[in-house]
Amino acid sequence: MSILLIILFSFFAFLLTASALVFVVSPIMLLNPRRRGESFYQHRGLPVSPSQLGLAFDDLRFTASDGESQLSAWFIPADSPIGTIIYLHGVGDNKMSGLLLAKAFHDHHFHVLVYDSRAHGESGGRHCTYGYHEKYDVQKAVDLVRSIGAEKKIVVGNIGVFGTSMGAAIALQAASIEPRIRAVVSEASFATLRQITVDYQKRLMRLPWHFLRNIAMKRSETIGQFKHRQVSPLAAVSNIHAPIFFIHGIEDRFIKYQYTQELFITANEPKELWFVAGAHHSDVHDIGKKEYEDKIVRFFSKHLA
Repeated sequence: MSILLIILFSFFAFLLTASALVFVVSPIMLLNPRRRGESFYQHRGLPVSPSQLGLAFDDLRFTASDGESQLSAWFIPADSPIGTIIYLHGVGDNKMSGLLLAKAFHDHHFHVLVYDSRAHGESGGRHCTYGYHEKYDVQKAVDLVRSIGAEKKIVVGNIGVFGTSMGAAIALQAASIEPRIRAVVSEASFATLRQITVDYQKRLMRLPWHFLRNIAMKRSETIGQFKHRQVSPLAAVSNIHAPIFFIHGIEDRFIKYQYTQELFITANEPKELWFVAGAHHSDVHDIGKKEYEDKIVRFFSKHLA
């Protein structure tokens, strides 16, 4: 056997192995991200309940848009409320990640609803679809806020949504179909699911071939019953007429800050943009500190009042 045939045989064997691996493993990683639990936050000295921050709250569950999955939520009421903010966490994360920001919102007179996205935290749901189905869950969350207001006879005011990473992508897709969302803060969103899948594939497998992404996405579409081409915050922003505040860490290596730049350029007015110097993907709050909180609170105060 010539050396050329050996090389070709080895290449095709590698290609077949890589394709099989992508076919089996990638849909699992994409549709069922590993769920963080309390230990993740406790190890870092972070709160795992609103009560640890001195916040009164209601522990709730509401039904997702599929009519079956139960989503776990905390509603944190405020005195003399300006409005209500819904917090959406990132992939693999849960509602505990929003507690510190929820405290800042509460202290500035906003009610806050934080909940575990489907297939995350304590919520039900078999698959994560990055906004394809989740955007309708946000509508259910808006319904929940309104029902809480009616039941408790409290003013919930206008509703804003804060989302980080996957949560930001969901927030933008939700705002494109839900006019009751009056303001959005998008932190570190991707532009399209197709492109971010390629980015992750290159980083994890060091393979640039798009056909591997196509194998993973087609299999994931079948299992998760969604269309990956329709998971596009970039397409969504052109349909949003509520104010949007885009935030991204300049040093983000997971989701490029250039994606937020694309979103900002495409978005309608009114819109704001802040690139946080020195911040990576998950430490924008830590790096921005009080300035970060002040800018977000000021934005919501202006547009929800």
